[in-house]
Amino acid sequence: MRVIICGAGQVGTTIARHLATEGFSVTVIDNDPEQVRRVDESHDVRGVVGYASHPEALRKANAQDADMLIAVTRSDEVNMAACQVAYSLFGVRRRIARLRHSGYLDQDKSGLYAAEHMPIDVVISPEIEIAKGITRRLATPGAFDMVPMASGQVELLGIHVEDSRIPIVKERIGDLGKDEQFHGMSIVALVRKGRCFVPDSQDRVTVGDDVYVLAKRGKVDDVVTAFGHRERVAKKLIIVGAGNVGLNLAKTVRRRSPLVDIKLIERDEERAEHVAAELGGAVVVLHGDGLDRSLLDEAQAASTDTLVAVTNDDETNIFASVLAKQAGCKRAITLVNKRSYETVLPALGLNTVVSPSAVTISTVLRHVRHSSVTALYTLREDFGEVIEAEIPEGSRLLRRPLGQLGLPVGMKIGAVIREKEVVFPQPDMQLQPGDTVIALVTYSYLKLAEALLGSTGIRNR
Repeated sequence: MRVIICGAGQVGTTIARHLATEGFSVTVIDNDPEQVRRVDESHDVRGVVGYASHPEALRKANAQDADMLIAVTRSDEVNMAACQVAYSLFGVRRRIARLRHSGYLDQDKSGLYAAEHMPIDVVISPEIEIAKGITRRLATPGAFDMVPMASGQVELLGIHVEDSRIPIVKERIGDLGKDEQFHGMSIVALVRKGRCFVPDSQDRVTVGDDVYVLAKRGKVDDVVTAFGHRERVAKKLIIVGAGNVGLNLAKTVRRRSPLVDIKLIERDEERAEHVAAELGGAVVVLHGDGLDRSLLDEAQAASTDTLVAVTNDDETNIFASVLAKQAGCKRAITLVNKRSYETVLPALGLNTVVSPSAVTISTVLRHVRHSSVTALYTLREDFGEVIEAEIPEGSRLLRRPLGQLGLPVGMKIGAVIREKEVVFPQPDMQLQPGDTVIALVTYSYLKLAEALLGSTGIRNR
């Protein structure tokens, strides 16, 4: 499959690296020669210097032979124009664009992006997806990550282990299924001292681990409690940053939980006035700096359940979160773009981190995969993916118990959906055609996972 990626920033480069590793033919276009040089030298991709929306740049990228164009530059307008030119002049069959401005997003339902108007097959809005993700996390405060899978029948939870007294710390993972307390869950990954790995049956959870767990929808609260978390759902919320993310989050929370007390802090006076008018008094909007301790006091941070920092500046988000927790705020959710900050945030007491690039990458890759993959979540950009895929007739995962399949160390089947029932597999279980599996696959074993799934595979060539 031949893919053109417009934009060699963090998102475009990461997508290019993933696809190139999987055997796709990838070309990246960017108007920054240094960015192009880095991506060309670092990965098995071709770099083209030029403006992504210009016909000449697309011609140099061999758009006439491309199967897909992914436009993730910093400009909505360039992304839209690139899709139009790719379709009209070169006949590129599939086009994906990242659009961030709400004015463009509101037009999606009106048919603006139909082929006869602006031919974009998939519109990705990181801001909206982030707001949805944060809202889910607010509903389950004991988890730092929460992703619905299998049409909401299963939740992927990220849970930080803090309490050495909980039984789960003492048990081998392979023995947890024998305890009724741990029914309805499956551990698929551990993060320990910055290192991610797929645990085997002999591994044990330790204090300080980040644990990724699959849980039945009705068992989420029980699972979180089993890990020692008893935090209550937020009744008072502070949002720092009234950009697209902050505004969408305020609207979503207000719609779903009208009794939550929301205060929104925005540094730009004009933007604060605009947001206050749009929210119509449903949210208290405070004009000022989220790093101003007196303003946090005015927002009553000391008695607030959760602060969400979602400005466009990583440092502001980090320090606002730290200051709020120092003031007495029980929990902070922090938006961070720079991957280099990830390793230091736990030392600052910040475990609930949102990455816009990870959200975008997961969404893009989900649409690049074969239709057999109905959901995909990127678990740490350099580690792996949690995929949801239907087992076809030709799969090599059939006809033998799971314990005899010899699954690689980088692949773990955490849950199976069979006839709308969720089953957490045991070694003696045999998969059937039509089963949907939720599996963790590390990037180094992605090709092998494809082979195991059978002739249908998990991607389209």
